[in-house]
Amino acid sequence: MTNKLIVTFEEYNKIVEKLAILIHQNYKPTVLVGIMRGAAPIIDILSRILKLPIAYIVIQSYSGKGTEDKQGELMFAREISSLANNEDFKRVLLIDDLSDTGLTLNKSIEWLKNYGPTKDFIKEVKTACLWKKKSSTFEPDFCPIKLNSDPWIVQPTEHYEEISIKKIIEKNKKG
Repeated sequence: MTNKLIVTFEEYNKIVEKLAILIHQNYKPTVLVGIMRGAAPIIDILSRILKLPIAYIVIQSYSGKGTEDKQGELMFAREISSLANNEDFKRVLLIDDLSDTGLTLNKSIEWLKNYGPTKDFIKEVKTACLWKKKSSTFEPDFCPIKLNSDPWIVQPTEHYEEISIKKIIEKNKKG
């Protein structure tokens, strides 16, 4: 069984704030690009703190049942979702929740640099995440927590994957 790192909302928000400070002190991005779904809450908070436009890349990893520790084949959506102008993509900060193997971040940089509408505007791509696992071969530019092991990180919203809408309705009838 994989060891688990369980993260509360309070802890999560503190880590995102530490990341914001690291970015603010060391880089001046012109757009934040989040890798969905893991980066969704991070990019929301960072965009509010740093007052920057945002964009999203949607990636799905297919690895099959019972392989929570394995990286599957990456499938990229056709388009970036963003209201940012193409010119905003000069200095990109690519964000994910964690650097697990490093594959997602590496492939996302490559995909982003080849993405038709913005590729001619990109001068620089830097990366950020909340956690870097020990076995990750990717070194993010900004990362407040570098782990000395490879735990399964249970983030604050992850429990919703295990609960049905029926159970949520029942729970909310009581309270």
